[in-house]
Amino acid sequence: MRRDPTFAEALRFWLKLGFISFGGPTGQIAIMHTELVERRKWIGEARFLHALNYCMLLPGPEATQLATYCGWLLHGTWGGIVAGVLFVLPSAVLLWALSWIYVAYGTVPWIAAIFLGLKPAVTAIVAVAVIRIGRRVLHHAVLWVLAAVAFGAIFFGRAPFPVIVASAAAFGLVAGQWRPEWFKARTAHAGTGAGAQPEANDPARDQATPSWARAARVLVVSLLLWWTPVILAGWIQGWNGTLAREGIFFSKAAMVTFGGAYAVLPYVGQQAVENYGWLTAPQMLDGLGLAETTPGPLIMVVQFVGFLGGWNHPGGMSPLLAATLGATITTWTTFVPCFLWIFLGAPHIEQLRHNARLGTALTAVTASVVGVVLNLAVWFGLHVFFPGGGKVDWFAVGVAVAAFVAMQRFKAGVIAIVLGAGAVGLLTGLTGLWTG
Repeated sequence: MRRDPTFAEALRFWLKLGFISFGGPTGQIAIMHTELVERRKWIGEARFLHALNYCMLLPGPEATQLATYCGWLLHGTWGGIVAGVLFVLPSAVLLWALSWIYVAYGTVPWIAAIFLGLKPAVTAIVAVAVIRIGRRVLHHAVLWVLAAVAFGAIFFGRAPFPVIVASAAAFGLVAGQWRPEWFKARTAHAGTGAGAQPEANDPARDQATPSWARAARVLVVSLLLWWTPVILAGWIQGWNGTLAREGIFFSKAAMVTFGGAYAVLPYVGQQAVENYGWLTAPQMLDGLGLAETTPGPLIMVVQFVGFLGGWNHPGGMSPLLAATLGATITTWTTFVPCFLWIFLGAPHIEQLRHNARLGTALTAVTASVVGVVLNLAVWFGLHVFFPGGGKVDWFAVGVAVAAFVAMQRFKAGVIAIVLGAGAVGLLTGLTGLWTG
């Protein structure tokens, strides 16, 4: 039985999620699915997958947008703001501290030690999520084929993610008129397919109230919040100053970052290193490592870029102040657009949730997303289990297997898995019990 969480309950959950959301978008989506759908039962399976489909189509970090969407479903605009902010804030504060330690003292061994255990644990979390979501979504052989084709296209063919999703949606739209039974879920709770019915006692059922007036308010407020810091930076420091240039560059990046963090980081890295000179290539790689060791979206590495840009080009300010402002404006212009996309589009997407033609298209998208998530899980696993490209890291394999069994066999919670794996990694790394 689903129930309505209080705002205080949801706030505590979003804060907790901000501290445990390791593993990039795949791991974060897996954690949200496990906690919101399976364990707490605050959001129905169909509605969660419907929200995920929409977020996967947007530019920017999809896990952040999914958290914002789910928060909006539960408690409206303020619920979405709290969910989105708390999803990012712990990572932003922690990464600021690590960035300062990095420029002042060098690398941080204990952080790397913790992640020694976190990486394989997150791999297990993702594997469990793929299995659970796949069981619910792939209820027809055609959908299994769609998932397999999507996996092959992105893993072997390196097909762009938007192309995969658009192709799946077109197939679902056309085939749904010809063979609608392919897309019908076995039960009313099994997916977002054609024929799916409103889920009983769904706490998110009353949030869809779109209007032109509301859309105009959202657009005006979001654009003012987005661009005011950039305009102030240009006015105070000059439009050729580091802060204004960072604000403008990452605002543009926020508009075109389809396909997740790994799709956009080569572009960001090239521009930040070669064009703007905010940091060096080795520093960019170090920043990616730091971002991977913190909770929150992997795209948080842009905050490190902004920090180093301010530190290396303070423009008359103290290096720490310039770095802090650079990190702040970079993070702000990267994530504020996420709220715009959700608050502007989600009410309209919710209105169309039970449209039969849209349902077949989104069911096909959901199936393809299973394949895409499997690709990310395999990619992550290969890097965790074969860190050198050939030699097996048996410690990582052992932690991943233990975490997988604990979740599948003993129903261990995600928080327990993350904390336990982090403690094991810290103990193992700092004591030298495992040298690979």
